[in-house]
Amino acid sequence: MVIVDTTVWIDYLRGNSTPQVGWLEQAMTRQRLGITDIILCETLQGIHDDLQFSRVRDAMLSYEIFQMGGTDLALAAAENYRALRARGITIRKTIECLIATFCLQNGHTLLHSDKDFDAFETMLGLKVIHP
Repeated sequence: MVIVDTTVWIDYLRGNSTPQVGWLEQAMTRQRLGITDIILCETLQGIHDDLQFSRVRDAMLSYEIFQMGGTDLALAAAENYRALRARGITIRKTIECLIATFCLQNGHTLLHSDKDFDAFETMLGLKVIHP
């Protein structure tokens, strides 16, 4: 399963041409894609137009949506954050720690455009799509 991060969805919705968007467009009909409830929220909260909000919401709900959260994920994400910080890397956003840890725990691959995930890949083994 490939989890598509908010950063890629935003570029896709804005019509930005990035390697990640290109990969997403090709994979939409060929690859099993998923999102998390947090990614759904982050993506939708940035849409100002009501009609576009409805269209994007309906399209995103067609993908498999994983519920994140809970004590186990919170503890694991905090441990991952601390492990990276001990190596001199500070992750800027808690949500990235949660998403990366969720993918690590569940064996999912991540498609993203956010440098905060790089340390999870190089130091903790997060599987990432590199288009």
